[in-house]
Amino acid sequence: MTAAFLLPFPQFDPVAIHLGPFGIRWYALAYIVSLVAGWLIARRLCTLKPVVATQVQVDDFASWAILGVVLGGRLGYVLFYRPDFYLTHPLEILQVWQGGMSFHGGALGVIVALALFSRAQKLNFLAFSDRITAIVPLGLGIGRCANFVNGELWGRPAPAGLPWAMVFPRGGPIPRHPSELYEALTEGVLLLCVTLFAVSRPWVRERPGFGAGLFLFGYAVARSFCEFFREPDSFLGFLPFGTTMGQVLCIPMAFVGIWLMIWAVRHPRLAASHG
Repeated sequence: MTAAFLLPFPQFDPVAIHLGPFGIRWYALAYIVSLVAGWLIARRLCTLKPVVATQVQVDDFASWAILGVVLGGRLGYVLFYRPDFYLTHPLEILQVWQGGMSFHGGALGVIVALALFSRAQKLNFLAFSDRITAIVPLGLGIGRCANFVNGELWGRPAPAGLPWAMVFPRGGPIPRHPSELYEALTEGVLLLCVTLFAVSRPWVRERPGFGAGLFLFGYAVARSFCEFFREPDSFLGFLPFGTTMGQVLCIPMAFVGIWLMIWAVRHPRLAASHG
């Protein structure tokens, strides 16, 4: 590939906002924007008929969601990706500023948070989950953009002539797919459009579990597709049959999503009068 076909990688300042001797990095800013925007949208979605939670309850759940994302994401990375390393370096599990978060772990953390919060507040777990999972792609899309800004999680070597191929600062001299942007578009923008459209339909809102199942299945498909363009982690490489850890973890997610949608269709509807 000649240089004429390469896009220069933007040299972003790793710190998004400078506050004197302190600064907010892009990844932290992505978390902040995602949580605030998601919270505001969730307050509206949960009060659509049939109402599944009050706005005050959504406000209370925000802190539960943060804990679920951070704790689940970190533990998921430790257990799914580098268990041998952290077994011999346990104190580094706490060093979250060094990076290392897993979406699948974060998803499990949020599921646990949803279950515990729903039980404590006597909410319909599946119905509440439908509204909350509808906004998760917003955070995914913003997070992948932050990955791109940081020049991390780059793609596999690109074919000759690919006009948007890039040489990443830490990815060697090989032109690569900007797979972070592929994920931002599919797991983020596209999936967000699908989930928000679905939850806007009374037919979906009246069938607890369908929206959450749609999200799980949609994410599994989008992530599995993007994994064909994303360079696997160097310490893991490819798994049997050329698969990646991301694809393997998406298999149970896809099956659970399909099962939830089927279950939701076959069970009684949530009456609008409940709200």
